[in-house]
Amino acid sequence: MLSKRIYLFDFDGTLGDSEECSIVATQGTFKEVNLPIPNKNQIKKAMGIPIEKSFKSMGADGLTANQFESLLDIFRERYKENEVDHLRLFPYVEETLSKLKERSVVMYVLSSKKTDVLQRNLEELGIDAYFKDYYGSDKVEHYKPHPDGIYKILEKYQHLKSETLMIGDASYDLQMARRAGVSNCGVTWGSFSEADLLIEKPNFIVHDFRDLLDLTE
Repeated sequence: MLSKRIYLFDFDGTLGDSEECSIVATQGTFKEVNLPIPNKNQIKKAMGIPIEKSFKSMGADGLTANQFESLLDIFRERYKENEVDHLRLFPYVEETLSKLKERSVVMYVLSSKKTDVLQRNLEELGIDAYFKDYYGSDKVEHYKPHPDGIYKILEKYQHLKSETLMIGDASYDLQMARRAGVSNCGVTWGSFSEADLLIEKPNFIVHDFRDLLDLTE
């Protein structure tokens, strides 16, 4: 049993299955502006960091500032169009969040999405009410794996590091937690393999969303 009562969740690959949505939107965007189209593996590995950073690593680093902003706008519009068909909760997410809330676990979402998009996604999936607050990339000065987001949540809500657990599917989430001095838990149903996560030596690793309940019993 853990004394962790503060859970910080990543969104993409942890709560929401947005992989296909991101792949379709990214490839369509790069094709539209005549850039080399990233493959699925490149996109999956970049899903844990903001598009402002990941798109440059996938070949958009030669654009002017205006061209790059236009690229981001096209992607956001394509992503929104694809949400209805491709964005889903992973199995057992809602029922587990409900049980965690019953056990007085205070929950937040810390994502590389913009906060308005994150809020829209949480509302679309019907899970926004389980979280005390949610932080997107626009609420931090430094992106993952920098621990800025964790620091801001802990400071604003006066939580202790010793009571906090960061949960995510990407190496960036685990690195961020370690740098912030909080415990971390890797999940194996997202974009990163179990082998990738084990390199980061997580405090915990789970293979089913319901396994998170075992950490609070």
